[in-house]
Amino acid sequence: MKNVIDYYSQFDEWGRLDREPLEFTINLHYMKQYLPKWGSVLDNGAGPGKYAMELAKLGYNVTLSDLTPKLVEIAEQKASELELTERFDGFHVLNATQLDGIGDESYDASLMLGPLYHLQQEAERIAAVRELHRVTKRNGIVFVAVQSRIRMTITSLQYPQYWQPNNNLDVINEFYEEGKFNHTDKGRFTGAYYFHTDEVKPFMEQNGFETIDLIGSSSISGILSQEQKQHWTEQAGSEKLTNFLIAIARDSSVLGISSHLLYIGRRK
Repeated sequence: MKNVIDYYSQFDEWGRLDREPLEFTINLHYMKQYLPKWGSVLDNGAGPGKYAMELAKLGYNVTLSDLTPKLVEIAEQKASELELTERFDGFHVLNATQLDGIGDESYDASLMLGPLYHLQQEAERIAAVRELHRVTKRNGIVFVAVQSRIRMTITSLQYPQYWQPNNNLDVINEFYEEGKFNHTDKGRFTGAYYFHTDEVKPFMEQNGFETIDLIGSSSISGILSQEQKQHWTEQAGSEKLTNFLIAIARDSSVLGISSHLLYIGRRK
């Protein structure tokens, strides 16, 4: 996992969510809808803690973990700057496949919004999901993010120059079959795994969860140009446009178009 740590040690993940706010806005909207009214929450693979800070503001007791030490340090600093430290039960450097030191059935809800992107081996993905199951209370709610294989396939066909080695149709076909992507341009996104949309629910259900919902976190924004977004913002207003994109994010037809998906489930 050294490549993941190296990448996120220099990448501005907090800034990415500021620059691409719709994913964060949609995820948080549905989290608020399904989270218990109060309780303890694990943000596992939290990065710099943008979601964790919002949950702390809402009054939840939050435990934060991430693989990258620098991101955990940033999260601690953010909590201090926002005067939220007392809402946190700990900041931990942990691998999602082995949550050492976290007890069984500790949390009313658990988030895992990044780790599955980076676990290219099925055994590792299963280990991460089973750890999430272990630390979440019975009937607790989980929020798990994955990336869409068909959306990445479309993106590769649209912009082959930016997604090498997916600038070759034979390689794109192999990617579509296997879901593994390893960028050949130095410094770009780490090796990743992308799910077929119809694989997400069965995968989670086979590992101890009952499906509640599956959301397209990016909705259809990825297929709109900046000019098109600007048109609808000027015509309807940004809030109205955002609310529309939130409303259609759970439409099954949107799932393949969205780059990121949010699985919402209940621990059996």
